[in-house]
Amino acid sequence: MSNTPIPIAVIGAGPAGLMAAEVLSAAGISVHVFDAMPSVGRKFLLAGIGGLNLTHAEPFDVFTTRFGERATACANWLQGFNKEAIRDWAKGLGIDTFVGSSQRIFPTDMKAAPLLRAWLHRLRHPAQGEPVRFHMRHRWNGHITRSETSVTSTWQLQFDTPHGPQSVQTNAVLLALGGGSWARLGSDGAWQPWLRALQVDVAPLVPANCGFEVSVGSRKGWSEHLRTKFAGTPLKSVVLSCTDAQGHTFSRKGEMVITEHGIEGNLVYAASALLRDEIAHTGHGQLHLNLRPDFSAEHVLAEVRYPRGSRSLSSHLKSRLNLQAVHLALLHELLSKDALNDPLQLAHAIQHLPITATGTRPLDEAISSAGGVKLEALDDTLMSRHTPGLFAAGEMLDWEAPTGGYLLSACLASGRHAAKGVLTYLNASIWT
Repeated sequence: MSNTPIPIAVIGAGPAGLMAAEVLSAAGISVHVFDAMPSVGRKFLLAGIGGLNLTHAEPFDVFTTRFGERATACANWLQGFNKEAIRDWAKGLGIDTFVGSSQRIFPTDMKAAPLLRAWLHRLRHPAQGEPVRFHMRHRWNGHITRSETSVTSTWQLQFDTPHGPQSVQTNAVLLALGGGSWARLGSDGAWQPWLRALQVDVAPLVPANCGFEVSVGSRKGWSEHLRTKFAGTPLKSVVLSCTDAQGHTFSRKGEMVITEHGIEGNLVYAASALLRDEIAHTGHGQLHLNLRPDFSAEHVLAEVRYPRGSRSLSSHLKSRLNLQAVHLALLHELLSKDALNDPLQLAHAIQHLPITATGTRPLDEAISSAGGVKLEALDDTLMSRHTPGLFAAGEMLDWEAPTGGYLLSACLASGRHAAKGVLTYLNASIWT
């Protein structure tokens, strides 16, 4: 690469970086995308293995509430790239979509790879605009300096490559480096101290959409019996409820999984922000499971009290309430013998089974991360307030959302929004 500054360097070839590159390319900007991995979109492809959830069909004003304290900021990005725009964008790539029974929106073939292939083809061979140039196995090593003249300013970046260190000059930098989960796919969070050195305020990365470790009484984790027999077993159609010390509540019906260390699954992920923050504040998070939410308390008590004759308690509960082996194992795990033999306590526990979460699973196991570049450190275009010409987008920003299409939607929308900011910063007309 020559010493002539390139207009824009996008670092990170995930959804946010690729979307930024698309917007800039279409505006006639010569875009260079750098990534440490051998190929683009590795986490994007992994997310699509079970069916690529692009976005969600719920109304916009409901959709944006899923971003919690960052709802206003995320809504600002998403207004420019909402669910209809995402579906139209996919259609433009030749990918049809459909709305599932859960209101989640998927490609008709449920796969990520065909969409990514079509996207990369369009980026490399656009009908209009400039082709995007990709530089793989280029790991930004944190070296970044800014020089300014009376006419313009440029950034000097350094990358570690298979052929040794390589320096790049650019007029603007857009970082889309991801968060801190699934480091082997490229999002390792190594950028945190580098941005702090640039006086960009960064909140520590923490797990989001994650599993939790549990304790039972004074014992850390499940019993050997529960781990051996039921790790990996799903709990279907249960209601998980929890309340933090500030009075924030969560209650939702869904599916979760017993793990070797505790609990995980979509229902747990949805409650993970509340549980994680409560553990950080108090040392533990208390949740309750309703194993039979479709029955009234009176019905459950009547069935528990029904004479069981010579049958065991497990056989009785399976017969009367259709409780499965995993439900019964949890009741035996978490209740005393006296409680198991007291119909009132047992019936109450079936619908209010207490579980104590004591910690999150490691960040690298989480689906996503919270924390990152604080939005207060950026202006409305996602440019650093302290270092003009430096932009950030995607999961490396300090926001979080549950699974269900929200994460990918906001990554795409933030990449587009930041790219619009770059165009304003560069005054794109001089590059066309």
